[in-house]
Amino acid sequence: MIEVEQLSKRYGDTLALSSVDLSVAAGQVLGLIGHNGAGKTTLVEILSTLVRPSAGTARVAGADVVGSPGRVRRSIGLTGQFATVDDTLSGTGNLVLLARLSGTGRRAARVRAAELLEQFGLTQAADRRVRTYSGGMRRRLDLAASLVTAPAVLFLDEPTTGLDPTSRRAVWEQVAQLAERGTTILLTTQYLEEADQLSDRIVVLAGGRVVAGGTPADLKQQVGRRAIVVRLPPGAPVGRVIEHLAGRGLDVAQRNESAELTVVDASSATIVQVVRALDDLGIEAERLEVAEPSLDDVFATLGEAR
Repeated sequence: MIEVEQLSKRYGDTLALSSVDLSVAAGQVLGLIGHNGAGKTTLVEILSTLVRPSAGTARVAGADVVGSPGRVRRSIGLTGQFATVDDTLSGTGNLVLLARLSGTGRRAARVRAAELLEQFGLTQAADRRVRTYSGGMRRRLDLAASLVTAPAVLFLDEPTTGLDPTSRRAVWEQVAQLAERGTTILLTTQYLEEADQLSDRIVVLAGGRVVAGGTPADLKQQVGRRAIVVRLPPGAPVGRVIEHLAGRGLDVAQRNESAELTVVDASSATIVQVVRALDDLGIEAERLEVAEPSLDDVFATLGEAR
């Protein structure tokens, strides 16, 4: 549904995107992660026909974003970083207005608005002006607004920015349901748990370039920071333990001067080494577990690439 080849965008001397390649299959969720300035929003703006690329090609739902922008717009929905609904209108008023502007008849527009308000848990607030909505309610209404025309492709540019954890998870539930119904979604986010929860595949952008891509599990394996977390009992000689582990050639880190140690790049042999080292010192760990790499590790490692 989305095909991007060698896409670049230059603003004067600044290269915002550099030869980006990516694809999103029908019904798939692609998570796009990267630091501020990585090029995420620029890519979404090009794919939604708001900005023309400097080079390369991009097709959305079979239509070229430069050659057939009208066809692209009829196939997509877009939720930007900030809610764009009208504060002076009610929830129903916003959705009916958008439906009417898209060519839907008056009666059908009201039916569609009611469907979306129910889908996003806003029926009870349907007749209230949006200025009385909470941040989470406004964001859900904004997401509903992007679905008025039942688009095949949905662009979500940091859709949960500024939301509290409860509101963020409510939006996640709605996005997951859309994906289950077959909507193709490109999601940009800086919340790594969000990308992990929602994405079938993830692309990491840095400096306008794609520096990594794959499933969340693939990316975690690329980083490979499997570690052993050791929680020592109260009063344990932490410094002596660290010295003993290091003497066995292990890479040890202490967490905030606490009694919790991390031995990085764990393997079965390393686990045995840690247990034997503690046994040598007559110490029984309160907790010893293997921690798999996370998307935080991916972001910290691959997101810094240039």
